[in-house]
Amino acid sequence: MEALKGLGLLLFRFFMGGRIFLGVWDNVVSSEKMAEFAQFLDSYGVPYPTLSAPLSVYAQMICGLLIVLGLQTRFVAFLMLINFLVAFFVVDRHLSLEEMTPALAMFFGSLLLIFEGAGRFSLDAVFDKKSEN
Repeated sequence: MEALKGLGLLLFRFFMGGRIFLGVWDNVVSSEKMAEFAQFLDSYGVPYPTLSAPLSVYAQMICGLLIVLGLQTRFVAFLMLINFLVAFFVVDRHLSLEEMTPALAMFFGSLLLIFEGAGRFSLDAVFDKKSEN
């Protein structure tokens, strides 16, 4: 079982990072979707929605990719923690527990990665080994 240690974190990172990345991809490739997201943010009173929308989208896209790779994991998980905390207080707090579960899952997933790091199968682990030598 020791050989498989860290496999759970790898699978979790693939799921979480992939979900974050794919969740915003349509906004990246479609200016109409980005404008729709900006209008959504505006409807909740988010300041500067035409700036906030791409900032949130590109942060999620980059952080999702870095989580999948396991690179700078604790830092990007912290950024995503802030992102999902804002999402919770701006939008999800108005929803039922069932409806807010996806955002809460990402919030708690971010906490997991902050506390545990990327695990053995990650670029963080590769670079940590190189810095020890």
